[in-house]
Amino acid sequence: MKTTCRKCGETKPFADFYKSRPKDCKECVKAQVRGNRMKNAGYYRGYDQKRFQEDPRVRERHRRYQKTEKGAAAMRRGRAKYVQKNPEKWAAHVALNNAVRDGRVTKPGACQNCGAGGRIEGHHDDYAKPLDVEWLCRSCHLERHR
Repeated sequence: MKTTCRKCGETKPFADFYKSRPKDCKECVKAQVRGNRMKNAGYYRGYDQKRFQEDPRVRERHRRYQKTEKGAAAMRRGRAKYVQKNPEKWAAHVALNNAVRDGRVTKPGACQNCGAGGRIEGHHDDYAKPLDVEWLCRSCHLERHR
């Protein structure tokens, strides 16, 4: 059996239509979705970012991808691009990590801003002083950069 799409006017088989939208063919629906995402790019960028951060299934899928050869190569390319774009920041990160590893700098167990425990990150106010950092939890660190 065939039916006619109300958007493009073409007659197509039922397999070319979604069950939830039987009057619009798949190609027209896809074009509409792409157009809507482009038109509202800022909203969808935030939506996708929040979804990535909060959905454990999405995070797990990304972790599995990062363990594949293709995913590891993508991470290496991203890291190399970051190092090339931010050499001073990268040098400060490396110097701080080496100092923590060697025991020259002690990493506290709690955030210096809110006192929360867990994963603590070093925040550089001045990358020219790599060992002069403020130790913050992830949420305080993100807030500082906003």
